[in-house]
Amino acid sequence: MNRPVIQKFSTESRADLSGERIHRLRQVLASRKLDGWLLPRADIFQGEYIPASENRLGWLTGFTGSAGFAIILKRKAALFVDGRYTTQARTELDRKVIKPVALAETGPDSWLRQQAGLGWRIGYDPALFTARGLRRFENAAAEGGFVLVAEESDPFAGIWEDRPAAPVTPVIDHPVAFAGEETAEKLARLQARLAEMKCDALVVSECPSVNWLFNLRAGDVPHLPILRAFALVPREGKPALFVDPARLEPALARRLSGLAEIVAPQGAPGDGRRELATRLRQIAASGARIRLDEDTAPVGLAALIQSAGGTADPGPDPLALMKAAKNPVEIEGSRQAHRRDGLAMVRFIHWLEGALDKGSVTEIDAAIALEGFRAETGQLVDISFGSIAGAGPNAALPHYRVTEATNRPITPGLFLIDSGGQYRDGTTDITRTIAIGTPTRGMRDAYTRVLKGMIAVSLALFPHGTSGAQLDTLARQYLWQAGKDFDHGTGHGVGSFLSVHEGPQRISKLGHTTLLPGMILSNEPGYYREGHFGIRIENLVIVEERHIARAERRMLGFETVTLCPIDTRPVIRSMLTREERAWLNAYHRRVLDTLSPGLSGEALSWLEKACRPL
Repeated sequence: MNRPVIQKFSTESRADLSGERIHRLRQVLASRKLDGWLLPRADIFQGEYIPASENRLGWLTGFTGSAGFAIILKRKAALFVDGRYTTQARTELDRKVIKPVALAETGPDSWLRQQAGLGWRIGYDPALFTARGLRRFENAAAEGGFVLVAEESDPFAGIWEDRPAAPVTPVIDHPVAFAGEETAEKLARLQARLAEMKCDALVVSECPSVNWLFNLRAGDVPHLPILRAFALVPREGKPALFVDPARLEPALARRLSGLAEIVAPQGAPGDGRRELATRLRQIAASGARIRLDEDTAPVGLAALIQSAGGTADPGPDPLALMKAAKNPVEIEGSRQAHRRDGLAMVRFIHWLEGALDKGSVTEIDAAIALEGFRAETGQLVDISFGSIAGAGPNAALPHYRVTEATNRPITPGLFLIDSGGQYRDGTTDITRTIAIGTPTRGMRDAYTRVLKGMIAVSLALFPHGTSGAQLDTLARQYLWQAGKDFDHGTGHGVGSFLSVHEGPQRISKLGHTTLLPGMILSNEPGYYREGHFGIRIENLVIVEERHIARAERRMLGFETVTLCPIDTRPVIRSMLTREERAWLNAYHRRVLDTLSPGLSGEALSWLEKACRPL
């Protein structure tokens, strides 16, 4: 499965095509007597990352972000994005055809209630909505007097001529040497939990959970080593895994045959939804109570279960917390992956500074070079997402993706590089903002405030039962003091050779999940001055027990696992407290001690200089 992929950088301006494509969609809608269409950026599994064959939103509008929602009406169209993408959407969309709308200002349900006429028929694909996601539009329809129409037939099927084929990648074993727990043990834990929940079965509709439960991996989504598949786990007996047996490597097929029933999907679309529906009807006929993941289960499953005589039980997927709390093998794997990744990062930054001294380096040059240093480890399976290499104003787009059209030379100021690697033993995600020449005083002030927030989270001590939302303010406080902020979460969960964005754990204003020992999260405050520069400093951290003398409560803290120098050249040292300087110096001491045995020559000399104490 080791198949490093050099990133491809688009040259096509898809916004130029959006007018024609939206016109063709409207023709299809008119033929179905529909006045509008609801279009999330989603597939049937509701993953953040989706294969190209499922990116209807990107194909239609030209928007390349990982989160967005479009509404196409007869004469108006709008794309709704959160704070990460407001600037990017304005840049990528043909605004004569489709209007970018900030979610902080107007939600899609509110906008639709204002725009739709009385009795209008608004279509949607029920495979692309959860019950919770659809509910707000049902409420808007009741208030606004329009009608929602579920369309089982995809309106894009006849107009998307060059649609990529659905991915069919080999499915491989993720052995216990990496997983840390056998599938049989995971199934036993899950089935015991279902008994506690008084549920007769669980539909596993979140793909990373399917992969984690059965200790398998594939490559169905760019940069995510996952199989896109459903599973159905009864409280007792064998689960069903809906995947073509021909895709399973022989050793994995033999292992799974004793643990699960492998059910091959038949016909289009080949994702197992039909076979899952058949099994659900059979189980529901006995009056079974079936848990559906409220975040990922398609909306139609609940109605199917109820109509067959069962009880649909929407709620949290119990696998989410099981997967999020990493076991000792996964934690040690993450440490090893970050040591390997840190060496690649050091070699890259050393190369970058030398290359800039000799001549021009572009964003694309940097992204390709960094992937090359990761590939040289011999253990890179893939990058964990498309690298964000932003120079100048491009760095002010938090989720910027460089293309041939947007590619800029790296010039004096600040350069932001956010990247990561997928290794068999762990997933990495790191951001460093690097001073090029002499940054301005304003850049240095903002950089120091971001660093102070990152250190505050790193030093946090908190009692069991604390949520990420309770810690989020720590990262923002110094920016707030200067009237600044950032429009993304402070941290997201990270999987173990799975998704680089893993829930339910996160550090954000909306992060209400309790943080548990073993959870891996990012710690990445930032600041973005639109049109000028961007700053983000990111390490990954592991939640761990902390033993404090005479403590009255069980306490937790963070182990920082990312290993790479943080650029101290932009720091205004007088703004750092003694405790902050002590943390930064201790971190750099650990980086130097851990990475120096793997380096020599000029790269080692660069590391020693970069890790000098303040």
